[in-house]
Amino acid sequence: MNPVKTLRLTLAAALLTAGTLAANSAQAQAPLKIGYTSVQYVLSQMPESKQIESSLKTYNEQLAAQMKSKYTEYQGKLDAYQKSANTMTDVVKADKEKELTGLQQSIQEFQRSAEQSLQQKQQSLLRPALDKLQKTIDEVATENGYTYVLNSDGDTPTLLHGPKEGDISEIVLKKMGITPTAPAPLKAGPTTGAGAMPAAPAAPTPGVNKTKTKSKK
Repeated sequence: MNPVKTLRLTLAAALLTAGTLAANSAQAQAPLKIGYTSVQYVLSQMPESKQIESSLKTYNEQLAAQMKSKYTEYQGKLDAYQKSANTMTDVVKADKEKELTGLQQSIQEFQRSAEQSLQQKQQSLLRPALDKLQKTIDEVATENGYTYVLNSDGDTPTLLHGPKEGDISEIVLKKMGITPTAPAPLKAGPTTGAGAMPAAPAAPTPGVNKTKTKSKK
């Protein structure tokens, strides 16, 4: 073999070995560190969460009041139609049924629009808190040497196993000057209960005057 070629191969092998050792040494000096946190839990501890919940509740109650007003109008006209349907001419009956169908469609459309509006309102209210949380997580990760930080929330968990010491939730809260209390995760979507919007009514059945249409509970 050519002596020059042999020397080149030897030098290349030596450099490759040296590079591998250097890389292994760097990994040994800076081991991979993975942390995880529950975004939902940390959000529930932030003072902003109470204001978000309050604002969402108020907004939902406003939508529910509008929905109730529309439904009351519909129910009143439906009652009047059912009481007088047997004495109405075909032309009048058809006109009343068309009016009721239009009101029903209007209520259903309002319900869909209200649900979308409530979700958008929630996202708008959450965005500043999420931005603040992300900034704090970035700072905590840098200061504590975490290579990765995972979110342990979700129906399909992104974290299948992790030691307790990897949970940086308390450190994030401390960084923001928050003393944690019992967890109370923020609820997503329309609220239920006294302020919840009633379901849209079913379409009136032409000519029926015995059974009243009722809202679903």
